[in-house]
Amino acid sequence: GRSNGAALEVAAQLLKCTKYSVLYKMITLPMSEFRANVSSTLDLVQQGQTVRIMRHGKPVADLVPVRLSAAEDRLPNWKRPFTPVQLPPGVSLAQAVRDEPNGAQA
Repeated sequence: GRSNGAALEVAAQLLKCTKYSVLYKMITLPMSEFRANVSSTLDLVQQGQTVRIMRHGKPVADLVPVRLSAAEDRLPNWKRPFTPVQLPPGVSLAQAVRDEPNGAQA
């Protein structure tokens, strides 16, 4: 991982602008700079930076990296545990499907 100072230096190089500022480890950009540098800004967010977008000097959005839980990070969907369908005694799967055509069960 990069240090915060190195990441901010990369931000300055990627964005090639003089209008960005850093506030509490957050990069702030005017809307015009964000629009001109969307791809580079998203690269920064993907690297773990938070970017605040300003419109007329007021914050309108924070771009933050997606945070996955440790379990979601390790297991693909098809390997995650699930609760098996419980059928009432004497009811076949075909009957249960027929009786619940929309697939919704309480």
